[in-house]
Amino acid sequence: MFKAVQYITNEQGERVGVLLDWNTYSRLSELSKLDEDCLVGLSIDELNALASCTLAVAEQTLLDDLIARNTESLLCADEVAQLDDLLAKADHLTLLKTRARYTLKCLAGDTRERSLNQINQYFLQS
Repeated sequence: MFKAVQYITNEQGERVGVLLDWNTYSRLSELSKLDEDCLVGLSIDELNALASCTLAVAEQTLLDDLIARNTESLLCADEVAQLDDLLAKADHLTLLKTRARYTLKCLAGDTRERSLNQINQYFLQS
């Protein structure tokens, strides 16, 4: 039986190439048409979890406190740095959440969802 993914190895046994069956190649070709902002390599469940995640309660509480005290100019230099760090984390999280939602939208009602899951399984098994 032919495997969907086979590897070409050199004399040292290192993987140097890959052979794909036609169906797998076709699925990969379809995936390559996804926008570069789509998150590839995550399952639908993982994308949904990422799309709905938030900062940890402790970090959100600290962020709210630092923002409130910053508006009154009550922060020391270390707290300002901490606020900047938390805001950067929140920005990164917002970007990831948005990309996850965008990816889900691109996959909605499309056979790419099934292809994405199948391709991920092929490579996770190897």
